[in-house]
Amino acid sequence: MDDRVSLFSSPLFLGFDHFERLMDSLSKAQDDSYPPYNIEQIGEQGFRITLALAGFKKESIRISVENNQLTIRGKQEPDSKAVYIYRGIAARQFIRTFILADGVEVRGADFDNGLLHINLIRMTNPGSVRIIEIDTPARGKVPQRIEESPR
Repeated sequence: MDDRVSLFSSPLFLGFDHFERLMDSLSKAQDDSYPPYNIEQIGEQGFRITLALAGFKKESIRISVENNQLTIRGKQEPDSKAVYIYRGIAARQFIRTFILADGVEVRGADFDNGLLHINLIRMTNPGSVRIIEIDTPARGKVPQRIEESPR
């Protein structure tokens, strides 16, 4: 039985339980030390994530974005012809994920001298206000059940 209390158990986060599951899976799946990375601000609305990927080839790196989750995967192919006396640099694979805020888009990526640069931009949206109308149900009428729409 799990007795922990999370931030998402607050009534202020109603309907955000999928974020809690996502955070749990990310924290379990990710080794925070490899590959090393920097995040820097570029201009007013831009960001750049730089990963140090020495020994990787561009073809062995895959970048994808799904549901505001940026995922970078890499796999090094070991040199089958090499005979090592000492092997301190392991040929390894990695998965590094970043959760992007709403309105942040990936603008592109480049790979140069073992550094993968992923450029992001925060789209400026002044926001919109939506007015929610309040209905008055008929007396004695049972409220309708809210069904989830199929995806």
